[in-house]
Amino acid sequence: MFLKFYFILFQDMVLCQKRNKKVRKVNKFIWIFVIFLLFSCGAPIVPPELKKEIVPNITISQVQKKPQLFKGKTVMWGGEVLKSINKKEGTLFEVLALPLDRRGRPKQVDKSEGRFLILYKDYLDVAIYAPGRKITVIGEIKGIKKLPLGEIQYTYPFLEAKKIHLWELRPERVDIYHYWFTYPNYPLWYGPPYWYWP
Repeated sequence: MFLKFYFILFQDMVLCQKRNKKVRKVNKFIWIFVIFLLFSCGAPIVPPELKKEIVPNITISQVQKKPQLFKGKTVMWGGEVLKSINKKEGTLFEVLALPLDRRGRPKQVDKSEGRFLILYKDYLDVAIYAPGRKITVIGEIKGIKKLPLGEIQYTYPFLEAKKIHLWELRPERVDIYHYWFTYPNYPLWYGPPYWYWP
């Protein structure tokens, strides 16, 4: 009887240890998941001192039509760099505007509201801030500039940058498709004792 009692007690201890191991594993995975979320979110691109200055929902077309109405307002816009030039005044960017996601990163879409200019009053290496790179800018609207674009005069909203965020390059996605021949267009014919070309 005592042997049976100790055997049952031993089984309970083993089961408890197994349960504790499972609990520890679950807790470990939970902590790993939490840490992953924290790092994936990353640091906010909008400094707290600038966040309260940003006026939302000001569009490029609004500034193009009534620049004086929005002059002095601070906006957060973003897009793809088309040109970047180092000038005496600083670094000048021509940007194709793109909508921003919840993180403030320009989306990869085939629509744009237009173009705008950014002046950053310092030196930035245009080999890094190169055409094709995505940026988000917090800047003050200074007015508009009318410049040639092809054979037309284009009205560019002009920002003086308070902060520019250069987004990291995303790895290029390559989709590989395999083409399978279907009967009766399959180029191989089967006949004893092997496959052969007709």
